[in-house]
Amino acid sequence: MSNFDSTKKRLADLLRDIVSGKIQLPDFQRGWVWKDEGIQSLLVSIARAFPIGAVMMLEAGGDTRFKVRPVEGLDTTKIKPEDTEQLILDGQQRLTSLTQVLMLKQPVDTRTSTGKSLKRYYYIDIELALTGEENYETAVIGVDENRIIKENFGRDIKLDLSTSEKEYENFYFPCNQILNSDDWEEGLLAYDAAKFGKYAQFRKQVLNEFRNYSVPIIELSKENKKEAVCLVFEKVNTGGVALSVFELVTATYAADNINLRDEWYGNAKENIEGIHQTLSKQALLRQVQPTEFLQALSLLHTWEKRQADLVSGKTGKQVTGVSAKREAVLSLPLVSYQQWKSKLTGGFWKAAKFLRKESFFSTRDLPYSTQLVPLAAVLALLGDDWLQPKIYDKLARWFWCGILGELYGGAVETRMALDIQELMDWVRGGDREPATVRDANFQPARLETLRSRNSAAYKGISVLVQREGAKDFFWKSTIRDLAETDWEENKLDIHHIFPKKWCESHGIPSTRYDSILNKTPISYKANRTIGGQAPSEYLNQLQTHETVQLDDVGMDEILVTHCVDPATLRQDNFEGFIDSRRQALLVKIETAMGKSIVMSDEVVPEDEVDADE
Repeated sequence: MSNFDSTKKRLADLLRDIVSGKIQLPDFQRGWVWKDEGIQSLLVSIARAFPIGAVMMLEAGGDTRFKVRPVEGLDTTKIKPEDTEQLILDGQQRLTSLTQVLMLKQPVDTRTSTGKSLKRYYYIDIELALTGEENYETAVIGVDENRIIKENFGRDIKLDLSTSEKEYENFYFPCNQILNSDDWEEGLLAYDAAKFGKYAQFRKQVLNEFRNYSVPIIELSKENKKEAVCLVFEKVNTGGVALSVFELVTATYAADNINLRDEWYGNAKENIEGIHQTLSKQALLRQVQPTEFLQALSLLHTWEKRQADLVSGKTGKQVTGVSAKREAVLSLPLVSYQQWKSKLTGGFWKAAKFLRKESFFSTRDLPYSTQLVPLAAVLALLGDDWLQPKIYDKLARWFWCGILGELYGGAVETRMALDIQELMDWVRGGDREPATVRDANFQPARLETLRSRNSAAYKGISVLVQREGAKDFFWKSTIRDLAETDWEENKLDIHHIFPKKWCESHGIPSTRYDSILNKTPISYKANRTIGGQAPSEYLNQLQTHETVQLDDVGMDEILVTHCVDPATLRQDNFEGFIDSRRQALLVKIETAMGKSIVMSDEVVPEDEVDADE
């Protein structure tokens, strides 16, 4: 059975229903943004009986409950939500424009072609319109809120329509009288009866086109489910900015008087601390997006339902599928949101602690924000058990496999859903490794092509080095200690070991010297001391610096913590250094992933060259 119907409705009736409140907007619809010339073009199209496109409506009621609001320009105190019979899904801007122009007495709020705000009244030049349809575009005009057009830099009045008498005198018809012109006609007869014959011709030729104009309507039944309605809205809303899942869910929860925007962002006036504000107290969580939080909630909700289905003996398609996909998030019940939001906030908080234990201290170094979604959900389910050594080691192995296997880029909702199920089974004693652990592989040749600061594996390898106790060349403390003291103050970043200038002077291409094999995390102080010198020179300069004061043995011990072979570095042997560092890094990568690196015939992706100095 079809859940939609198509029909036609007279424009005049459609606009009257909007003014009465029978037709309103779902609250997630963005504000009206049409420009002045667009409105004039719309009026010309109707006057010439051209199609202006179909309008899509949703029957009010049923499963799909949105907070509603009247079309812009209407008196919100006189229109109630319970008056709503239909909601506008597509056609908002056209219907709002026509409502304001044809039904309201106040000027229309619009914009110039450059985006400047202005207020306009719209008129039709009767004499010019009667000369033929080809002149309608010139005959339809907009004037400012004073209804006066001036020229000569504002010194002379070109057209004055500021009173009804001026309208009659200049023979310009106000568009807000088109659908009911009785009062204007009586005024014209009284002012100049000789003009009425021409006006009658204009009424028949132009005004009747507006009065008889019909708009195609596609009406969705109230039987449609919420996620289907949201999906349809997104498909038809190609002319505007796509709405996020967060905005759509916000609109549905608003019907139950839950302000999801305040819940997320907070509201200082009402003394509400939002979830985002709570998470932002952890520096690593400041960039968590509201949609990511809702995805994690959806994972928890569907995972819980799945467990209940399995316990009750359901099988096959009867069992709820775990999902973080858009449709699942849009159908997230309010009761589940309220049930899980605090636990999930705690899960994200634990995720920040986990990240610090793994030596992540800056959002800039986080390989994937998407991997935090299943991680936070799992930690919400585990509670304090995540700190048990066996469980923690499995979590860490899964996390590093995701990074070094580069598996959490792009659309990963399916991986999230599979991982949360298999990861929970695994950490609770199951034998089967999660998909991300099974799928992960690191090609040794990838070390040569990791050059971009935005690459997940590039960031991951740098953090892996500092996780294993790398010490700064200048401060001699571990990178981890420096980061925990003050990441920004110490200006820690990933820098060249063989400097760019030295490499270029020795004919080494950027594709080689910019790879992660020639990069390591060090402080700003260390990098400035290195400059563009040969390693043999800058090592001597570092060791003799009054702050450093190290002999060769002491400095060599620091170099080893970075997987650097001191002998090849001191000899300025770039090739020998690269070979030895490759082997040392591969050992650390295998340890972190908990599996041997398997050579394959896959094409190794190339990063764009991305100089970091």
